[in-house]
Amino acid sequence: MKRNFHHLVGVPTSSFSTQLLFWLLLLFLLPSCINPFAPKVDNTNIFDELLGDPKKIDGFYIRFQNAYQFRDTTLYGPLIDPDFNFIFRDFDRNVDVTWGRAEDMNSTYNLFVQSQDIQLQWNNIVLQAVNPEGTRAQIVRRFNLLVVINSNDIIRTDGSANFVLARADSSMAWKLLQWRDESEL
Repeated sequence: MKRNFHHLVGVPTSSFSTQLLFWLLLLFLLPSCINPFAPKVDNTNIFDELLGDPKKIDGFYIRFQNAYQFRDTTLYGPLIDPDFNFIFRDFDRNVDVTWGRAEDMNSTYNLFVQSQDIQLQWNNIVLQAVNPEGTRAQIVRRFNLLVVINSNDIIRTDGSANFVLARADSSMAWKLLQWRDESEL
C-alpha cells in the first residue's frame, strides 16, 4: 500500500481542489484565532515604571532615589559611568577632594550596609542644561537626605547635587559622569 502526505495528515484525497481549499482555510484561519482569556503581551518594562526609567532624566532621578531608599547597589551601580568622578569640598583643609567609581561604589555600599534607613527627597531643579543631541546634561538639584545609622545616630542634611549625566546616544540610559556635592554637611 502506497502512503502519501495526505494520509499522514488525515486529509481525504478525494479531490485536489478540496484539499487545497482545506489547507488555505487552515492557513488563514489559524493566525486569526484569539484566546479571549489570554492577556495581551505588554511590552512596557514594569521595572522601569516602578523604579524609574534611566533613559529619561526624571526616571534617572527616580531610580537614584530608589537605590538609596532600598539601599541597593544593584540599582545604584548601573547609574554610575565607568569614568565617574565624585567631588566634594573638604572645608577643614580648604580643598576639593575627588574620587572615582570604585571608591564611590565602595563608600555607597558601606553607607547602605551600615544604615537602617535612608530617605532621599529630590526637590527643585536649580539648573538643567541638555546638549542638542541629548547625550550630555548638567542638572543642579536640591535634596534632603536622612540617614538612620541607629536610633541614636541620625544624620540629616540638605543641599544641592550638581550632576553631569552622559550617554552615547539619546536612546540609551543616562549615566552619572560627575557629581559635585554641594550639601550642607
